[in-house]
Formats: sequence, C-alpha cells, structure tokens
Amino acid sequence: MVATSLEYITVPPRAPHTATIIFSHGLGDTGESWRAVAHMLAGQLPHAKWILPHAPARPITINGGNISNAWFDLFSLGKADDKEDEEGLLQSAALIKELVKAENDAGIPNHKIIIGGFSQGAALSLLIGLTAEARYAGIAVLSGWFPVRHKLQTACPGTKPTPIFWGHGTRDPVIPHKFASLSVDFLGTLGFKDVEFKSYDVRHASDLREIAHLGEWLRKVIPA
Repeated sequence: MVATSLEYITVPPRAPHTATIIFSHGLGDTGESWRAVAHMLAGQLPHAKWILPHAPARPITINGGNISNAWFDLFSLGKADDKEDEEGLLQSAALIKELVKAENDAGIPNHKIIIGGFSQGAALSLLIGLTAEARYAGIAVLSGWFPVRHKLQTACPGTKPTPIFWGHGTRDPVIPHKFASLSVDFLGTLGFKDVEFKSYDVRHASDLREIAHLGEWLRKVIPA
C-alpha cells in the first residue's frame, strides 16, 4: 500500500519562525535518529523549525525482501549504473512536497526551506531540490548520491542558484567517496556552482565535524 502522508518529529523554533529544515533519514532508520542533531544546531538557528519525517515501511530487495523503513527500494549498491526504484522515489518526493506545502501555507516560502537528508534521504532531497519550480534555500546532502540522473539532467533552470552542502566519508563502503566526487562534478556541468563539498575520515556515517560544517552552512543560507 502506498503511503498517503508521513509521520514526523518536529523540533520547534526557539524564536519567531522564519525558516524550516526538512531532513530525511537513511535506510532502515527513523527521524528520531536525527533529533539530537536538530537540538545540537537549534541554538545556532533559533528561528528554524526542524521536521524529521519517518519513511514508510516497504520491502527492500537488497535485504532479501525484508521490510524496512525506506524512501524507495534498493536493488544493489556501489555501481554507477544501478537499477533504481524511480516510482518509489517519486512517491516519496510527493510526500515530502506535502510537508513543504504545509510550510508554504503557514507562511514559509521555499527560499526559506532547506531540503536535506542522509544516504537515501539525501538522494531523495536532491531529486526534490533540483526539480523544484520554486528554488529552496538550500539542499543538504550527507553521504548521498545522485539519483535518476536522466531526470535531473533536465533540472528546472530556476534551481541552479540553489546552494548545496555535500558531506561524504572517504572510507564509505556503501556509497563510495568517488561517486560523491563525480556527482559534485556533474552538478557543475549542469550549472550548479554554489556547491560546498567536504570530505571526512568516516565510513557511511556522519561525525561532529560534518555537523559543525553543516551548521555553519545553514547559518549562511537561512540567516536569522
């Protein structure tokens, strides 16, 4: 059954609400895992509301069909020409866009909204951010990859000024660092010039240095 809405955690702003960060987790996880990060950065971004959605449960092919929280199915990992679950990606993108619409309706326009995530959530955020008609304040990509490249090659021209933060582990065995580097280069060929690419001595994970750099970037793109 296809989910029609998302459950999520909200970390409210500590000051008048003028920006929103929607951050999507990775495979088999929930938004709860990123609550601590939201609280860690909340003091630097008191005007920002955090929305941490939970992915729907679905069978995952690379896990033998076992059910996991996931934004889309995965058929394999570690190959540039992997088969992709485009339908699942688009379904999840539509669900995240409903969260965006609710923020828009509450008075927060796209240019005050950050779309971001880790791993699967990062790939999903790239798809949403690069194909938006109204550009976002920024896209945060942690340990992610470039999904459905054929669709993103026709990204809306208006999204090209969108700032992008891309952090990746040099020892990542799941999404090799070279794929992140190639993806950032590809963004440049598409006309996306405001890309901050940083590497960390970690595997498929985030660390405190990355979170600190993310916080610095967020303060630039959604200033109080």
